[in-house]
Amino acid sequence: MRLAVRAVLPAVVLLLAGCGAGTGTEQSAGASAADAVARAAQKTEDVTSLHYRVTGRFPERGRITDEGTVRTKPMAARLRTANLSGDQKGKTELRLVDGVLYGSATDDMVEEMGGRHWISYGPNAEFTTHGGLRMDVGGLRDQVSRNPAREAAFLTTAEDVRRIGSEKVDGADTTHYAGTATVDELRASLKEVKDKATRDGRENSLDQYEKAGVDELTLDVWVDGDGRVKQLRTQGFGRHGALDLTFTFLDQGRPVTVPAPRADDTADLRKPLKKNGS
Repeated sequence: MRLAVRAVLPAVVLLLAGCGAGTGTEQSAGASAADAVARAAQKTEDVTSLHYRVTGRFPERGRITDEGTVRTKPMAARLRTANLSGDQKGKTELRLVDGVLYGSATDDMVEEMGGRHWISYGPNAEFTTHGGLRMDVGGLRDQVSRNPAREAAFLTTAEDVRRIGSEKVDGADTTHYAGTATVDELRASLKEVKDKATRDGRENSLDQYEKAGVDELTLDVWVDGDGRVKQLRTQGFGRHGALDLTFTFLDQGRPVTVPAPRADDTADLRKPLKKNGS
């Protein structure tokens, strides 16, 4: 039996490519808008570090406010999540440090873990616990280390991608682009993706949308004066409720430090659980 660990996390993110469709002037304008979004998504994805905030609603989670920090070289990441309503109301945190994934423990788990507040899932996506349970935390590792700007490239697949106009976002001058695409269209576009890791990541993201019952996405992307994604918004509706997430990039390219939890406050699932001090 393999247990796929599921955390309370913001919507998954991904990079997809394509172009707008149409005829005459409409086709030209759509292609121009798609190209601008594609360049911005790629430029933002290439940054070595970033800090972002997520607000809105996600199916089953309800209202959320999340905050992520990512450094790519060497990889280090932290994702703080907060559910503001619903059955999963509360806060959690993931950290990826020196290749090891850590997750915060819920209050009811702390006593069971000898008073420890953190769980170590180790350096691998798949592993076996000391008790013999096989676990897969590949989804968690991908979510904490992702760059949300990749989802901006979703918009390049929309046939109606267009430039809306100039707007202020978090004090910055930006250009607003928008469009709509179905999950089926996005999945079909994966055939053009040659890199297996990139293709698998996008496939997983689309699976999450489908699990939430969302089959069409309304997408908005704001590109700042440096040609990077400043903000993106994803909207849809599924059988588990509304999807309406806004990702705002607060910092890009600044130093990032993510500390590992204290060893004496961490329970390693791969090792026998001992009480602190024993």
